[in-house]
Amino acid sequence: MRPMSQATLAFDRWIRTAFPQMNEALENLYFEQDDRANTQGIGDALKAAIRDEGHGHIVALWREGNTGEGFDSAFDVLGNVGLYMAALRRHELTNPAREDRSPFAEASSLSLHLGASIGMAPRFATAHLAHRNRAVAGVRKSFTFLADEFLFIDENARGILCLQRAADALFRIVPLGVSNPVADVQFEAAAHALDQAIAINARLFAALDVERFFFSVRPYYKPYRVGRQEYRGANAGDFAGINELDLLLGLTRASDPHYAQLLVDKMLYMLPEDQARLRDCMRHRSLLDELLLLADDHAAAPWFQAALGGLLGVIDRFAETARQHHALLVDRFIAGPAATLDRAHMAGITASGPPLDALLRALQLLHDFRTAAPRSDVETRHADLARLRALLVDPSAEPVGSSRD
Repeated sequence: MRPMSQATLAFDRWIRTAFPQMNEALENLYFEQDDRANTQGIGDALKAAIRDEGHGHIVALWREGNTGEGFDSAFDVLGNVGLYMAALRRHELTNPAREDRSPFAEASSLSLHLGASIGMAPRFATAHLAHRNRAVAGVRKSFTFLADEFLFIDENARGILCLQRAADALFRIVPLGVSNPVADVQFEAAAHALDQAIAINARLFAALDVERFFFSVRPYYKPYRVGRQEYRGANAGDFAGINELDLLLGLTRASDPHYAQLLVDKMLYMLPEDQARLRDCMRHRSLLDELLLLADDHAAAPWFQAALGGLLGVIDRFAETARQHHALLVDRFIAGPAATLDRAHMAGITASGPPLDALLRALQLLHDFRTAAPRSDVETRHADLARLRALLVDPSAEPVGSSRD
């Protein structure tokens, strides 16, 4: 792989230095107002500087027209252009509601080129600020230097890494078979990773400032246009691990019409390697379904009891992460502050684009899948899990080495 060009390096330096400094200055101006959601007529000189300085870097890269430096370089540049365009959207220098195409032609062209070349949506993705956010001398990418943004980015990345570890541990059971006695170490590994994720979530939601998150961090995740197409905002769930857990644990199926739509919608927002992992995961029967097939004939067998205890221990922990997300993030950090907003600011409030009530319904459905809640309108695994729990002879047979022991 050839070294990155001077234009690429210069843009990256700007994204890590002047760019977050100017955004933070604007956020402080917005936050000092009585109406913190208002961005009109505030800091116009700073907005123009972000627009024009970024545009200069973009044009230099666009004229180079070369994405042949390898995936890592192309992915990095795509993220940098995406961060720039997301900031333009946040500061209302562009808004898909009032435009039929992006007013930033060179940035759009470069994003489309890069996205097509690596097989991803042509905008910044969760990975750019989380599990693929490369630090340079301790400096990772961000929109601002606000402490609450770094808290959110860092703890979110740690949580993602834990969920990836849990998914990887479970996937390694597939070629062994759920009845294999050595699967116990994989159930233990998954349980430990999820215990860590639960602790990270609790730490994040205890320390994160609700007002700063809602008014100064979350607005950078809004949808924006690239060319004529509007692309939804980056979502913290845009990585394969969380869906691998859904599918491997059997809490939902890729054939479920609601869940299948979610998978289609998020596929291009994930890294290509994640896309491949998720497709591979869809080919396998879930661990829950494997045990259900064995239950009638082998429920009393020690190996069945060990596998059942291990699986239920992981399912219970994964359900707890879903409850945390819904009660601590969605209700406290999104729905609560949104209820205080002036109606004029409600349009385009969600990262995914739909109105807030539609987003909340979709998040409730995911919560109910992952907690196996009883519902009459969609199929969850509530009854199947109740059946298996009734077969568990010794509830203490769930994985050892975790905070629940």
